[in-house]
Amino acid sequence: MDLIPRKFYLDDIFDDMFTVKNNNMKCDIYEKNGDYHIEMDIPGFNKEDITVETKDGYIKISAQKNEEQVDKDEKKNYIRRERSYGKFERSFYLGDLDAENIDAEFKNGMLKIVIPKKEETKNKNVIEIK
Repeated sequence: MDLIPRKFYLDDIFDDMFTVKNNNMKCDIYEKNGDYHIEMDIPGFNKEDITVETKDGYIKISAQKNEEQVDKDEKKNYIRRERSYGKFERSFYLGDLDAENIDAEFKNGMLKIVIPKKEETKNKNVIEIK
């Protein structure tokens, strides 16, 4: 005999109405001392699950957790499952950045990235008009 009913009618409908979908990987981006800083919450992931890549002025942060990593115990009889698995990804355009000197640290579910800006070159070409 189950003390908790398996399904309350309209239970999921009300949850879906008031739940923000894909609310993982919330972040703050700010500029300080000539560097960009990204602080991103990625709870429930390990450092090995997270990838940070740069290309053409974009920085892409992705985290992936497979179902096998989440649920190894087959004897569980779930009443409700809210913790998700899969691939989550965010990209940001930061312009001219120094990709060689990016520093990233992941600790206690928070990813902190410091991205140095490239020095602006003052090379100005004047085109002669004929």
